[in-house]
Amino acid sequence: MIRQQIKEIIESRVSQNSLEETGLTGVQLIHVTQPISCAPAVYEPTVVAIVRGVKEAIFDGRSYVYDSSRYLCCPMSMPVEAGTPQASPEHPLLGVKIDLDTKIMSSLAREMDIAGGVFRRTRGDYSKTGLILARWDDAFSEALLRLLKLMDRPTDLAILKEARLRELYYAILKGDAGESARRAFSGGNEIARAIELMSQNIDRAVTIEEIAQQVGMSRAVFHRKFKQATTMSPIQFMKSMKLNNAAMKLAGGMNVNEAAMGVGYVSSSQFSREFKRMYGQSPRQWSQSLQLPPGMI
Repeated sequence: MIRQQIKEIIESRVSQNSLEETGLTGVQLIHVTQPISCAPAVYEPTVVAIVRGVKEAIFDGRSYVYDSSRYLCCPMSMPVEAGTPQASPEHPLLGVKIDLDTKIMSSLAREMDIAGGVFRRTRGDYSKTGLILARWDDAFSEALLRLLKLMDRPTDLAILKEARLRELYYAILKGDAGESARRAFSGGNEIARAIELMSQNIDRAVTIEEIAQQVGMSRAVFHRKFKQATTMSPIQFMKSMKLNNAAMKLAGGMNVNEAAMGVGYVSSSQFSREFKRMYGQSPRQWSQSLQLPPGMI
């Protein structure tokens, strides 16, 4: 019943093939009526909840397919391929995308640490935290509906939006994605900090040694723990982040040289070689063949 109400809210507000702003910081409504093959993207900390249709994200060769029974939680910046391969005019995809405010999530994770009990983590646990599929439980469903209802109440929206977002974040941290998300937003998670540093320095040639040093690890220990957490080596992960970011820039109309420089490549020929090795096409061929509605991945 609650998901049906959320579906009706989206249908009443969003035209086909659109990513609609809501007036709520970091909250967008999704409506897709055409199939979109999975394409390179970078997910920043986010939750994507689908109320109709099926969405897919691929990370390191593993496919995460989700619908109205499970939402996707991505607590750290991740290089993925994403799309809506089953969407059509007869069976549109409808959903909500919620950016996760790292300051609020970190604050809640600390408070839950202090509360202890069922929320206490095992210190030094580096199990995988990249992409999580989580059940639509009652707390998440109710919090999301209350948040979206603010769109029709301007006064309530101005006064309550931060509280409703905090309630939704808390539901996420208590749900199936909670343990991994709390670990990712903990101030003591060196791998999450390393990924944040990679994301912040995407436009320069930062080395793995620099990242390891900044999070207080030797290169060998950093490599081992990074792969435990993400399934990818730091070098593979960083290259995927750079090339996926570049692919998104090309999709937005940027030329090849600008896209290469924008992700820290000093040689456009090296960039083109590595891009073709990863995606099977040169950057120019890829951008010319790409047909994606803006923001739909």
